[in-house]
Amino acid sequence: MAWLRLMRWQNLIIIALTQLLAWWCVVLPQGPQLLSLPHALLLIASTVVIAAAGYIINDYFDVRIDQMNHPDTVVLGKTIARKTAIKAHIAMNIAALLPAAWLAQTAGHPEWVTLQLFCIAMLWFYSTSYKRQYMTGNIIVSLLTGLTIVALFVYEPALHRLAKLPLAQMSRHAIRSSLPVWILLVYAGFAFLLTWIREIVKDMEDMEGDAAEGCLTMPISRGLGYATGFATVLAVAAMLPLVAGAVVLLRYGYLLVAGYALALLALPLAAWVWYLRRGPATPQHYRACSRLLKIIMVCGVCSLLIYKLQ
Repeated sequence: MAWLRLMRWQNLIIIALTQLLAWWCVVLPQGPQLLSLPHALLLIASTVVIAAAGYIINDYFDVRIDQMNHPDTVVLGKTIARKTAIKAHIAMNIAALLPAAWLAQTAGHPEWVTLQLFCIAMLWFYSTSYKRQYMTGNIIVSLLTGLTIVALFVYEPALHRLAKLPLAQMSRHAIRSSLPVWILLVYAGFAFLLTWIREIVKDMEDMEGDAAEGCLTMPISRGLGYATGFATVLAVAAMLPLVAGAVVLLRYGYLLVAGYALALLALPLAAWVWYLRRGPATPQHYRACSRLLKIIMVCGVCSLLIYKLQ
């Protein structure tokens, strides 16, 4: 159980569910050339194991901060030895690279595995230094979250042909045919923005421990008011594409998806902004905001099912 807590098993389930639903709802209907179910599961397993190894290395370098911010949940150094954790981190990254490299070689594009190598490297540098810098760590985690969905596009040649035509030259039929590509890009962008917001809120929650360790996160460098305002701007930036996308989907007859995007994503996000700004500046409030944002992210993932049904 300690290992599951260390690897954030709930987050790993969300990552796996995101890729699985994106594959089943968006990629599979296109008649995948590479990502059949067994191959898709290999890619998902690679992603999940890399993420789990990332959580381990993050806690490895954050033991003292976590002991201040979350003393009741720390397992590294107590139940699990730090030396054991670093060995597990290395072994898991190697294990995660093997299926990705095999898939890339099968497709005749061994360079595709660069995506996984990039993610592993960024997670290492994030844990060792970037997370303590102003905004850099937030952007890296957000980018890696978006790449979870982009990986499906990279590893599926059937989607490549749908993205070849310039938008200006596309007919109505071509735009409709390329909708799966746009769906994946929209989801990747939404995941990027919501993760960025959540990382800022988590920095607001962990401000005391981060400051004690010399971190220069946004709340520490610019204050809680500035961080709240910045998170609000990002939330609005996430809502605008949702509303615009709903309008486009309505034009093409996707009524259910458009209604879902407005009722269960855009409106809850607006309510979340109100809640963030109205609550007290306490770690408990920001922890609640982080959890609510995770629920909105899960609703975003589940909207893929609505897209599939529509």
